Amino acid sequence: MIKTAVTRMPVIDLIKNRWSARAFSDQNLTEEHLLTLIEAASWAPSSINEQPWRYRFGLRGTPQFDRMWDSLLIGNKPWAKHAAAMILCTTKKNFAKNGSPNRHAMHDTGMANAFLMLQATQMNIYGHIMAGYDPAKLRESFQLAEDEEDVCIIALGFLGTPEQLEEPFRTREITPRSRRAVEEFVLENQ
Repeated sequence: MIKTAVTRMPVIDLIKNRWSARAFSDQNLTEEHLLTLIEAASWAPSSINEQPWRYRFGLRGTPQFDRMWDSLLIGNKPWAKHAAAMILCTTKKNFAKNGSPNRHAMHDTGMANAFLMLQATQMNIYGHIMAGYDPAKLRESFQLAEDEEDVCIIALGFLGTPEQLEEPFRTREITPRSRRAVEEFVLENQ
């Protein structure tokens, strides 16, 4: 079941078909799948081509996957344990060439994640970007550098079925997608 967005304007299918699934099949992802997604992320635009994003990944059943899963908050653990892989995304807060703060690092890393997610959708891989984790636990577990900031954890896999989820996740999986009307966030002539 793909939850295709119903849009008011003619948006490309790749965007309409991307959604944050929670039900993952038991089909495995490979390291090649993940490196393809990360390659796509690498082509995102970034301020002065800094490319501040950093990715660490773990396939289901590996210590890296387990450490990411262990850092999740209770609301994400029940369904995320079935993901085929997880990616920890961080960003470097300072420019490499001079050490000054990169105030666009989070924006640029978000762009990279968008490229990653669109590539995943093209490959029929679905992802769920999570902010529900313990940042301190994650920082310690992965020994993040001082100038490295956690951004998100992404659960990835091929689609499963909503029936495999417990509530409230089952209902969330089948609820139609929605977005605010464009008029709510377009500020004309202000």
